[in-house]
Amino acid sequence: MKPTTELVDWAIEQRRYLHQHPELSHKEHETKAYVKQQLEQMGIDTYSLTGKDVIGVIKGQHEGKVIGVRSDMDALPIKEETGLPFSSKNVNVMHACGHDGHMAILLGIAKILSEKKEDIHGTILLVFQHAEEELPGGATELVAANLLDGVDAIFGYHLWQPIPSGIIGVREGPTMAGADRFSITIKGKGGHGSMPQQTIDPTLIISTIITSLQSIVSRSLTPSDEAVVSIGELHSGSNYNIIPDTAMASGTVRYFNTETSKEIRRRMESIVDGICQAHGASYELEYTHGDPPLFNDAKLTKFMEAQAQDVFGIENVQRIDGIMGSEDFAYYSTEIPSSYIFIGIGSEASPYGHHHPRFDIDEDMISIGIELFTKSLVDYLKEANA
Repeated sequence: MKPTTELVDWAIEQRRYLHQHPELSHKEHETKAYVKQQLEQMGIDTYSLTGKDVIGVIKGQHEGKVIGVRSDMDALPIKEETGLPFSSKNVNVMHACGHDGHMAILLGIAKILSEKKEDIHGTILLVFQHAEEELPGGATELVAANLLDGVDAIFGYHLWQPIPSGIIGVREGPTMAGADRFSITIKGKGGHGSMPQQTIDPTLIISTIITSLQSIVSRSLTPSDEAVVSIGELHSGSNYNIIPDTAMASGTVRYFNTETSKEIRRRMESIVDGICQAHGASYELEYTHGDPPLFNDAKLTKFMEAQAQDVFGIENVQRIDGIMGSEDFAYYSTEIPSSYIFIGIGSEASPYGHHHPRFDIDEDMISIGIELFTKSLVDYLKEANA
């Protein structure tokens, strides 16, 4: 079901409108209303489970299974610097991850399938999800609201800058990492910088802890346990010659196995406690388990790989390594068979990565996404009900 030039142009117009009107996680009010309006103009029934999402329902003319396909809707708190004629109109809010393109793809899919009900053997749920970028996110809320009850499989996709434009990336099993966050506050005893012997220096202690945390991956995990421990925030003191009372660091942990997450937390607690005891300091350690790893069902992903090869050629479909970025589509993948693929948008014309103020997508890939998933959803239901 190759989209017409007219439909692709329409989908690109949708992307540009949505890019101009980004909204932050859990605040996608106008985005939701716009998507709902577009779907209902196509004659597609809609409903919402949380008041923040939009779900369109396309019932085929033939009985069969129920499947879903998901797009995220939220933007990021970033000031846009692309200079595009359709740049964000909302101050310090930007679609810097590609969710505007994701919505355009799903709207294009909806427009085609709403006119092809005679080809559909079952029901397709068009899931426009809120709050992918925040914790707690939209996926966990939709799972809690029973979105997946009676759903046999769900598909997802990401316009992905690290992969060259025109290439489809697929991977079975653990595909995107689980993501935890932590913060460590050291409580010492401040004083004059010239008399450190009278202090319990929290800056020295937090520095020692940060260095020691890097030994968790290299010395406490097996080489096959892929994981990352990174510090992203560090605060200590306010003047060059004053040793402060407190110091704070926060960071993230990424992993593909939940047991790895548990071991990292255990070792982190042991390291922080041991170093603080050695220096006579106290501490507070906050550790929050975030999105779990995203797990791609092998059978479903092989189906998507074959579909992509059939449409775009074997040379344009690649097996990819696991990605340390996280994605709350993982909550669906822990419940029902799921497949999440990557549509390459990387090019010299747009070298900036996701979450960068100059990030932009290759709009040619919108038609690729529409064609791939329109065909795949219809073919999957035919095969599942054969």
